[in-house]
Order: sequence, then C-alpha cells, then structure tokens
Amino acid sequence: MSTKFDAIILGGGAAGLFCAAVAGQRGKRVLVLERGEKVGKKILISGGGRCNFTNIGAGPANYLSANPHFAKSALSRYTAADFVALVEKHDIAWHEKTLGQLFCDGSARQIVDMLLDECAAGPGEVVVRCEEEIASVTNDIGGFVVTTQHEAFTSRQCVIATGGPSIPKMGASDFAYHLARQFGLKIVEPRPALVPLTLGGEEVLFRELSGVAADVEAIAGKTRFKEAALFTHRGLSGPAILQISSYWQHGEPVAIRFLADRPAGWLLETKRSAPSLRLRGILRDALPARLADVLADQIGIETDLGNVSDKAIRQAEERLANWQFHPNGSEGFAKAEVTAGGISTAELSSKTMEAKRVPGLFVIGEAVDVTGWLGGYNFQWAWASAHAAAQAP
Repeated sequence: MSTKFDAIILGGGAAGLFCAAVAGQRGKRVLVLERGEKVGKKILISGGGRCNFTNIGAGPANYLSANPHFAKSALSRYTAADFVALVEKHDIAWHEKTLGQLFCDGSARQIVDMLLDECAAGPGEVVVRCEEEIASVTNDIGGFVVTTQHEAFTSRQCVIATGGPSIPKMGASDFAYHLARQFGLKIVEPRPALVPLTLGGEEVLFRELSGVAADVEAIAGKTRFKEAALFTHRGLSGPAILQISSYWQHGEPVAIRFLADRPAGWLLETKRSAPSLRLRGILRDALPARLADVLADQIGIETDLGNVSDKAIRQAEERLANWQFHPNGSEGFAKAEVTAGGISTAELSSKTMEAKRVPGLFVIGEAVDVTGWLGGYNFQWAWASAHAAAQAP
C-alpha cells in the first residue's frame, strides 16, 4: 500500500471520522491516524453511552469563541437536520430529551459504526490506523509528511482533529496546540469547560449536601441557565453548573436562583395569604429537605411569617433569588467535558477551516476556539466543521 494520500487526518474522534467520510465520498484517498487503541472513544461514553449526537436548536448563539461570528458559516452549511437525516439513513432510532437534545435509542456504538460505514461508502479510500503515535509533522512545497513510530506518510492536506486536553483518561492531550505553535498559529488560552466547580471556605458546608439536586437558575455575569444543579463532595455540578462554568471567570461569584419559577414578591404574598406558615416548611415543600434546611438555617427566620417584618421577608426572597457562591476553582481538565479556547479562529478560514498562513493545513472540532453548550452542541460543531473542511478542493 502506498504511503501517499490526498489528506491525512490526525485524530479518530467525531470530527476526524466525519471529515474522512465526507472527503472519501468526494473521491479522496484519506488516512486517519488515531493514537488510541480504537476510534470514537469520546462518542462511546457520551450521553451515558447513548450519545447526545446533536441538538435541534444548534446555532451560533450556543457557542463561545473569541470571535462569536466564526461558527456561523459551518453551522449554516451543515445543520442538525442534516446529521439527523444521516442517522435515519442508517436506520438508527433516536429520541429527543429535554431542550432539543437528541440521543440514540440504543447505543453510542451505532454512531461510531455509522461513521465507519460512511468512511467505507465513498468512491475514494479511507484508511483508519489506530495506535499510531505521531512523531513529527512537517511541510514543504510538496505537501505534508507525517511520521509515526511505524512509518512516514505524505499528503497534500493535513487536518488537525485531535481535540483538546479534556478527559485525559480517554487519551485526550494538548497535541493540537503544540502542532499549531509549530506552524505559527496563535492559541486562545485553553481552559476547562462544562466542568464542576469547587467550593471552599465558609461554603464548604454545602458539601454536606453531596448528592442533593434541585432545579435552579445559575448566573455568571449576564449569562444564565435554568436546569438542575447538583451538590457534590467537592462543590457544585449538574447541568446548570456545567453550563455556567464555561462563562465563569476565576475569582467571580456564581449566583444561584432557588425557586426560579416563583414570581417577584411571592414570599411577601405568602405572608399575606398564609401568615402562620414558616420559611423552613415552605422551602421543604419546594426543595429537597436537606437543602431546604441549610438555606433556612442560613437565612435565620424561624418564626411564623406573620411575625416577620416585610423588610426581612423581602431580604429573604432576594437572597433565595441571588444566592452567591464563590467557587475557588473547578475540577479541571480531568472532569471537563470539553475545552474552551484553543487554536485561534483568526488563523482559520470560517468557510473551509484552512489555516490562512499554512495552505493545506486544516483545524476542526474541539481543537478550534469554538465551544458549545452542554446538550449535543459540541458534536454538531464537530460535524459542521469537519464537513466544511472536507469540502475544500
């Protein structure tokens, strides 16, 4: 077998496999090099093993980037509906959970198998090789030379699809950034995203609620998410916290709005209509008892509402609507579902994902400074950015 290819894709994850499949169906000879023992490892663990493969509402507003407009082109040219059509073409049953999240009815393995089937379906040729450690990547007028521990391969094009350093136990690394720097591409400082936050100091008492969850609104700056929050033995987690973690800046507070569906003035109205009720009982009716007791203890109102001043009632309601937590950090890349930051979009064409200063070099997926919300958005970016790169001549 010749070692010469039209394109070499570094990384056999979601973006890499889909890029290979689309390029192969356009008649190209493609090599996928994967460091791990198998491809698609993050796909297999996603969504509790059922793969939250896209989100029907995916659009540019659901992504963080130093350039919030960058993702528009790729996302508009390959949509969630396009990927759903592919899933249905392969007779994979799926269902929608909350907030537009789509999952396989069966196993995430179906998505990996579908991508491999798509790789095999085209007029071109897609070669997938696992357990390949990349020793070097060089380029000259003739193209790229990628050397592994086994041999050297040449190609006109090279695609960086090795992701970011989140979940290192799955083989993730910062290889993409080292390669980008080698080629003179700028990096937006990578940081853990969709990650649990840790608490210390006086807030350590909330760790005693480990395992307790409640629907809340989490707020950081001007950004807010209404979903469940989970107290852990280290701090805060759950969908609302994972979402807000991507926007949280170290040293800033995270505000939690408990009883987020209650209208303004609800507690004062309760005092008027049922003055014999007590705050602790009201909270216990609406929240898990352990959480209700901690909140009630912190607020300190123990008598009937009818015996409490309107000012104290308003202050209690305001605190429940804006409970300030001061995270001392996060659980880091080890527990982060994705990486925020990455290879700067200023270096790339939004249409093709090609590096402006290095013809033939492309960057797709999580390696790029485009980070989606929790709920299938990062997979949709993987599909869309991969599709954009695969369309390049």
